[in-house]
Amino acid sequence: MPELPEVQTVLTTLKPRILGVRIEGVEVFLEKIIKSPGPKEFVALIKERSITGLARRGKYLLLELDASYLLAIHLRMTGQLVYSRSDKPRDRHTHLVFYLSDGAELRFQDMRQFGTMNLMLLGQLDLFCSQKGLGPDALDPALTRELFKQRIGDRRGQIKPLLLDQSLVAGIGNIYANEILWRARIHPERPVSSLTPGELAKLYQAMRQVLTEAVEHRGTTLRDYVDGDGNPGDFQSLLAVHGREGEPCPQCGQKIARMKTGGRSSFVCTRCQE
Repeated sequence: MPELPEVQTVLTTLKPRILGVRIEGVEVFLEKIIKSPGPKEFVALIKERSITGLARRGKYLLLELDASYLLAIHLRMTGQLVYSRSDKPRDRHTHLVFYLSDGAELRFQDMRQFGTMNLMLLGQLDLFCSQKGLGPDALDPALTRELFKQRIGDRRGQIKPLLLDQSLVAGIGNIYANEILWRARIHPERPVSSLTPGELAKLYQAMRQVLTEAVEHRGTTLRDYVDGDGNPGDFQSLLAVHGREGEPCPQCGQKIARMKTGGRSSFVCTRCQE
């Protein structure tokens, strides 16, 4: 699933391509991806709108359109948003096409068909985020270490599922939760209540470092993820633990173990992570 670094990379690659470009038409091949408004109204409202800005909140890519409209796109597990020449053959999982005024197409491709699009007025974004239970973005400069600790507060349960809870901070998925916990030297099954102030500070620092480095390396491609130009990321070559069961820990050489935590696969060094 594309997480914060992947969505940020899609934004970065698409911005010079589509900023200021007009959407001359929209063709929807799979109506269920349009969550609001209805598909026909969606097409009518977007047609002839110019793309005036691109932003991101957690795993949501936000396209700002003229007349104060906003399109929130969630790629979910296998979604791809790719800028393509009109004469390039379409992927067979292409479910929506934006026809652009420069003659190119912006194509939404999604093998698993879980991706979503929501069109709203710009002023409705805060309400939308509240309804989706989104906390502050994990790389928001306003999310200080102290605010991070406050948001964790008296929460219960294990730390790994909490990191995946988008109401705590938005943008972290399974790949980066595993990497963050290894970087902070914290076991994924540690009770949140057992973490010391020093460990919470290390967790915050690890979160910032891992996500920033992943953005710099254009995200992680394990299978489906590509950026807005259709190119894979390269952070997968730098993963310390995720997907590396049985391989040596980069820190101590202990074999990396795989376990289930809250129904998700955790990759952990049982020597380094306590």
